[in-house]
Amino acid sequence: MKPTHGATMPRTRRPRLFLAPLAAALLAAGTASCTEATSEPAPVAISVDAAANRHAISPLIYGINFGTTATLRDLRVPINRSGGNSASAYNWRLDARNAGKDWYFESVAANPNDINDQYGDRFVTLSQAGGATPIITIPMLGRVAKLGPQRQTLASFSIAKYGTQPNHDVDGTPDAGNGVGMGDVPITGNDPNDATVPDDAQNEQARVAALVAQFGGANAGGVRYYAMDNEPSLWHVIHRDVHPTGAHAREIADKVMAYSRAVKSADPHAKVLAPEEWGWAGYFHSGFDQQNAVAHGYDHAPDRENETQGMDYVPWLLSQWKAAGHPVDVLSLHFYPQGGEYADGGAANTAEIMLKRNRSTRDLWDPHYTDPTWINSVVALIPTMRRWADTYYYAGTPIALTEYNWGGETLMNGATAQADLLGIFGREGLDIATRWGSIDPSMPVYKAIKLYRNYNGNGGAFGTTSVTANAPDPDTVAAFAALRASDHALTLVVINKQLDRPADAAVSLAHFAANGAAETWQLANNQLARVQDVHYTNGTLRATLPPQSVTLFVLRGNAAS
Repeated sequence: MKPTHGATMPRTRRPRLFLAPLAAALLAAGTASCTEATSEPAPVAISVDAAANRHAISPLIYGINFGTTATLRDLRVPINRSGGNSASAYNWRLDARNAGKDWYFESVAANPNDINDQYGDRFVTLSQAGGATPIITIPMLGRVAKLGPQRQTLASFSIAKYGTQPNHDVDGTPDAGNGVGMGDVPITGNDPNDATVPDDAQNEQARVAALVAQFGGANAGGVRYYAMDNEPSLWHVIHRDVHPTGAHAREIADKVMAYSRAVKSADPHAKVLAPEEWGWAGYFHSGFDQQNAVAHGYDHAPDRENETQGMDYVPWLLSQWKAAGHPVDVLSLHFYPQGGEYADGGAANTAEIMLKRNRSTRDLWDPHYTDPTWINSVVALIPTMRRWADTYYYAGTPIALTEYNWGGETLMNGATAQADLLGIFGREGLDIATRWGSIDPSMPVYKAIKLYRNYNGNGGAFGTTSVTANAPDPDTVAAFAALRASDHALTLVVINKQLDRPADAAVSLAHFAANGAAETWQLANNQLARVQDVHYTNGTLRATLPPQSVTLFVLRGNAAS
């Protein structure tokens, strides 16, 4: 199945892959407020046991990509990633990147005023100023951007050199084409020296050494995490100007080992994340097999037959790295829902897509949920990653999602999805997560994160020890609970995902104080505010929750040990 990437997307937003046609939008719907509800409240029984299934929640699950210092501070973000497609061809010596297919294969000077261009040492500075640990992406593509004599933009598919192309950069560099010739045939045989220069592990080792010299080592306040490139099984799509053939499994296995050695030679305490693969097909098939499958399908996948000996791609990589010692410290993947949830504009606002957004978070955890898209399989991603790490690598290896996004970021439906995701990450034991996409305080998804991390503007946060919270139908109402170490409070997030129906929640409390008052914070109608406290008696808390809302209850009392 062929990836569909547009070449004329804005520079500041990277398009995501959807490998099957999206279903047509059937119903137009906006975000419903509680005053627009047309139904009586739906009763929902939620049970919380403050003594059951206790485990620590990693604070690193509340990360983002390309966060500004102000955002990092306000959301108390613990980890900030610099990555994306351009990172595969970032030249640290020139502070330049090649945007690949996302923007006409242009090599451009990084713009310090554009947060999406923050790949250099300034990203470390702004992250640390915001209290966050940076993740730096190390290119393994083998070629990185070059610039003209006056730092001019260069094009991999110059119209002057390669002829007329049906699409070109009319606003920036008109000579930059989209790499497609007339008749919709991709241009091949281009000279990679037009816009890039060779790169290798030694050059990237020098980069890490420069960061250590400037900021100290990983054990002394410097950069702790280095990600090995970005979605390498899609190099033949995003960076086909320099890597037109899909990467073989062996190429990626060996490059990760070589570049990991380079990083750790410069900083022995640094942690390496890999393989940073893009999604479902990239978990099971190498780039070479994905490219081959466009014409021939997966029945006879050359790499699977000849290199991985029938093993799935990511498990095979892990087995190779284990045989080589311990080059990778964190198993890291990317995931985006494939049913149209991650979309912009009208398509993301339909009732059909919003209901999909409510359901598809099950892909992260539910062993009984079959993804209804082209994936057509049980994903259960977090437990699957844990099983892969424990089986094919080293038991207990941290697992990470360094890119994810469920869309709808300007909708309350996107906020309820984001709140659901953060709750799932903590409950399921994910170690690191960094949300993809720029956010600002006007967005509901921003406020959903703030509800977990800094709801009162004074460091008020969801608890650090997960405990059991059960709701009968998490597609409509989801619940997550955790104990907070600072004051022993029980924190409970209840998410009413229903588009136009309130929920009458009855929460039964076990192994916690039976009577008291719950401080209550609520995100509804894109407003995050403290609302009236809720009194609970005889171990039961009752509250009516608006449609498309996220409510945090802070119960102060005693929990059974």
